[in-house]
Amino acid sequence: MKNIWHDLPKPFFVLAPMEAVTDVVFRQVVAKAAAPDLYFSEFTNATGWAAAGDKAIGGRLIKTDSEGPIIAQLWGSKPEAMALLATHCKTLGFDGIDINMGCPDSSAVKSGGGAGMIRTPELAAEMIVAAKSSGLPVSVKTRLGYSRVDEWPAWLEHLLRQDIVNLTIHLRTKKEMSKVPAHHELIADIKKLRDDIAPDTLLTVNGDIDTREDGERIVIETGVDGVMIGRGVFKNPFVFETTPQIHTREELLSLLKLQLNLHDEWNTDEHPRKFDPLKRFFKIYVRDFDGAAELRDKLMHAKSTDEVRAIIASSAN
Repeated sequence: MKNIWHDLPKPFFVLAPMEAVTDVVFRQVVAKAAAPDLYFSEFTNATGWAAAGDKAIGGRLIKTDSEGPIIAQLWGSKPEAMALLATHCKTLGFDGIDINMGCPDSSAVKSGGGAGMIRTPELAAEMIVAAKSSGLPVSVKTRLGYSRVDEWPAWLEHLLRQDIVNLTIHLRTKKEMSKVPAHHELIADIKKLRDDIAPDTLLTVNGDIDTREDGERIVIETGVDGVMIGRGVFKNPFVFETTPQIHTREELLSLLKLQLNLHDEWNTDEHPRKFDPLKRFFKIYVRDFDGAAELRDKLMHAKSTDEVRAIIASSAN
């Protein structure tokens, strides 16, 4: 089995998995603007899928045949369910499995998944073994600890001893959520631990990295292998371009039109898409040009993709 992680450039830049954001539609928009080196699916509940099939995961694993490389991010607390869904992801054409051991969502944690894994390290190891049964390369995304920052040495060492292909660390604890600055001051120490314990495991960092320039600076200063950018894409849809440029109103609105078209294309009877969640994306494209605030206000009152298109068209006159 080919390991796509070994083919990534150094450093590599990853679009972070974000619930209700990085689906098949938005990933295609980002790819059009400036493609990252690697994509992740939205995080998907293995336990729910094992019990109820595709209807339990709401289209989170839908992807195009041309997307890639792309990793399926899964979560749960039952190894047998993880093994089943990981194997299914292989048949779907995903290039790897990433186990989410960092999501602070209360429903995930309550069931023992996401950041709840930090409190059950032996079960976390079993989940990794289960995912490996698919034959796909397995990585983990986690946090520094559950309640305290000083949990990170023991927790990360445990993960590094599990022979995973990549470890992505959101540089906060579960308790901190996103309420405090990410602990970038720990990156060098974390890299030293990786070098000592598992030098063949790639190390990716995440948290308060909003631009490619931020990521490149961190790589130069610390020597990590990869950078994951999440909310930065909401500030600049072109965040992954190698040479930053100033983009015109027309370029930004062209991306919005693309998202509208893809939204309609992927709005099916089997996987219906509501219109209102689209509004969270308007601020990505309608910004940094004259009249942006007024246009965005009008768009927020729209009730359909056709109405959005009409408002955009009238704003150009």
